[in-house]
Amino acid sequence: MPDPVIPVLDLGGVTTRTLRAPGVTVRLTNLGATLMAIETPDRAGRIANILLGYANPADYPAAYPTAGGPDPDAYLGATCGRYANRIAGATFVLDGERHWLSANEGPNHLHGGARNFHHVVWQVVAAGDRRVVLSHRSPDGDQGYPGALDAVATFTLADDGELAIVYTATTSRPTHVNLVSHGYFNMSGDPRTSILDHRLWIDAGEILAIDAAGLPTGERHAITGSPFDFARPRPIGSRIADDDPQLRCGNGYNHNYILPGAGVRQVARLEHPASGRRLTVSTDQPGLQLYTGSHLGGRFAPQSGMCLETQHWPDSPNRPDFPTTRLDPGATYRSETRLRFDVT
Repeated sequence: MPDPVIPVLDLGGVTTRTLRAPGVTVRLTNLGATLMAIETPDRAGRIANILLGYANPADYPAAYPTAGGPDPDAYLGATCGRYANRIAGATFVLDGERHWLSANEGPNHLHGGARNFHHVVWQVVAAGDRRVVLSHRSPDGDQGYPGALDAVATFTLADDGELAIVYTATTSRPTHVNLVSHGYFNMSGDPRTSILDHRLWIDAGEILAIDAAGLPTGERHAITGSPFDFARPRPIGSRIADDDPQLRCGNGYNHNYILPGAGVRQVARLEHPASGRRLTVSTDQPGLQLYTGSHLGGRFAPQSGMCLETQHWPDSPNRPDFPTTRLDPGATYRSETRLRFDVT
């Protein structure tokens, strides 16, 4: 039985959809398969939006891909692809053939290039009050990637308010794929405040070291006892100003955490002590990019939101020792992330 269709806002093919479950409301748009808002209660029952975003899709920078947006393009809530995070030199070699990608961060490739998946209007395949399915066909050669890629993003809100984000993709030629939902969270519900008082737990004992461009050096750093150690929950701001060379490279936290285990498992928790709001992240991905929003600007101040991006490791197409992101014809790429909201 098809999902019942709910009213939409139509802006030349751009629509919004709302998912509702007891205690959680999720608003999204097919412009970039973007999460626009997630409303949850605090411990006193007060509802607020815990995700940085805008009320109207037309306000997103992605709506103005040639002229730029009303403030810097921070990928607010967007689906990033074909390849989330960075690829060094905007190039990789696959089966002996070099492919040159769109360079949109100096000489490097970031989140899929200058006109990536968050700049396109995805097709609405199905939509109801608990599930939205979106699809996008990226043609062969798009942003330099080989193969026509058929991507599907499915957002499902369960009865208990857990939001599942599942990405799948197939290709006509060997290629690389790494899709991510790039949400910025502020669990206080007030984007005028900093996220530095949020308490964070991450189930990881290593990070990938980065250089000044944010690219992995190839080194894995053990983090026990370091400013990157969140094995026991602590405030994000408690050590972000430490004199640490990796913090200087990332202008704070902007690093891939190496996640142990396999399958969908709990990997992170984020809590705002004053409001009691809590987010638990589960994923089947091998990495978690912690980004504390130091480069936010315009309507949102630096460190007014933070990302917990479940994904493959950056620059994997150029790093054969990293978990592979290769996708071949006949195979299906799949990524699953679950966001559970509650209060303490």
